[in-house]
Amino acid sequence: MPTDDDDCLFCQIVRGSVPSNIVFEDDLVFAFMDTSPINPGHLLVIPKDHAAYLEELDEETGAHMFRLGHRLAKAIRRSRLRCEGVNLFLADGEAAFQEVFHAHLHVLPRFNGDSFRIDADWQRRSLADLEESANQVRSGLQWLATSVELTPGGTSSQ
Repeated sequence: MPTDDDDCLFCQIVRGSVPSNIVFEDDLVFAFMDTSPINPGHLLVIPKDHAAYLEELDEETGAHMFRLGHRLAKAIRRSRLRCEGVNLFLADGEAAFQEVFHAHLHVLPRFNGDSFRIDADWQRRSLADLEESANQVRSGLQWLATSVELTPGGTSSQ
């Protein structure tokens, strides 16, 4: 039985107490139509167990969500929906524009001239700046390795 949060909209959808247009369901994940789609065919893939953020999501379920997102993107491209491209988008935290605090992956069919934008002040960085950032990420990986053993491929061995 999945764990949930009584106040979480997505947990209510998984329980069936809020209606949704289900596209796919298995023991780990649930995929359904976004009720405020950017484009027709906009889907959400969520874990059945409540996890507000990626950090709370177990790696197996996270990988399963992305595998399903990949499969759904292929399905959208083969459907009659307008689709010239696909974005897989996951917002983790308020600063990343997460609005529903239950981890979820958007599968967004895209076409030239649609309204979806991700805009930033893209700036080229020096190799030295990039190396400093890389060192910080490596430090985080080293910390994780002490709490979760990583295999050479980068996946959890637990």
